[in-house]
Amino acid sequence: MGDRWHVEVDRAVCIGSGMCLNHAPGAFTLDAARQSHPAAPDLDANEKVLAAAEGCPVEAIAITLVGSGEVVFPPEE
Repeated sequence: MGDRWHVEVDRAVCIGSGMCLNHAPGAFTLDAARQSHPAAPDLDANEKVLAAAEGCPVEAIAITLVGSGEVVFPPEE
């Protein structure tokens, strides 16, 4: 069984660029205010979701491992 990720979008940071929708169709949605939300907060590890987080122009997407809370993205400095 593979890793499960918990995905969060910081709405105070999100600028509604929609890049996450382009990178990971179906994994994110935009609300009426053009704020991004994960379609499901917990999901199987997925390269497209990671690409969405990496491609977010304001780094509003955070990914952690379900259970342990270990940070997947953004990398800790």
